Amino acid sequence: MTQVSIAALVAAARSGRLVSFPTDTVPALAACPTATHAIYAAKHRPADKPLILMAATPGELWPFVQGSTEEQRCWQQMAARSWPGAVTLVLPASDRIPPGLGSQARTIGLRVPQWTLTQIILQQTGPLATTSVNESNHPPLLSVAEIQDQFPDVLLSQDWPLPTVPEGQPPIPSTVMQWTGGSEWSVLRQGAARVEIL
Repeated sequence: MTQVSIAALVAAARSGRLVSFPTDTVPALAACPTATHAIYAAKHRPADKPLILMAATPGELWPFVQGSTEEQRCWQQMAARSWPGAVTLVLPASDRIPPGLGSQARTIGLRVPQWTLTQIILQQTGPLATTSVNESNHPPLLSVAEIQDQFPDVLLSQDWPLPTVPEGQPPIPSTVMQWTGGSEWSVLRQGAARVEIL
C-alpha cells in the first residue's frame, strides 16, 4: 500500500482502518478503539495480550481509568513527570474500555507520545489503540519498506521521520510502569525513558 497524506491517514483511522506512523519510540500499528480486532488479526497476536491507548493529551486518557481521588492524583503526578514521552502507564481500567483491547486483568496501558508527527495525527483522531508494527513475538519493523512488505493492507503516513539514535542501535520501545497501589509503581519493561520512582 502506498503512503498517504496525514488527512487521508486520519480519515482511515476514524473509519476503522489499520494505520501506521512513526512515534518517539518504535513505529505504531494503530486503529480506533472499536476496531482492535484488525490489529490482533494482522499481527496474529494472542487475544489476552492487551494493547496501549495513545492520545495527544492526558485529559483524553483519564476517562479510561478509574480510582479514588487520591489514586488519580498519584497517577496524574506521574503522568506530569513522564508525558509527553516514551513512558506507558498501566492503570486500573474503567468501564469505558472496549472489550477488544484485550486486557483480562482490567488494566490498561496509556501513553502520550512526544513525537510531533504522532501528536498531529492523534490530535485529529482522538485516542487510538496501538502496538508495535510486527508479527507477534517478532522484532518491531522500522522502515516503510519492511512494513509495506509484511503488512500490505496497512496505510502508512507520508512523512516518516524516525528519532535519531546511535548508529547500529534501533529505536527502543517505551518504558512500561504499572501502578501497584498507594503511591507505588513497578517497572514492567525498561525502555527508552528512565523514570525515577520516588
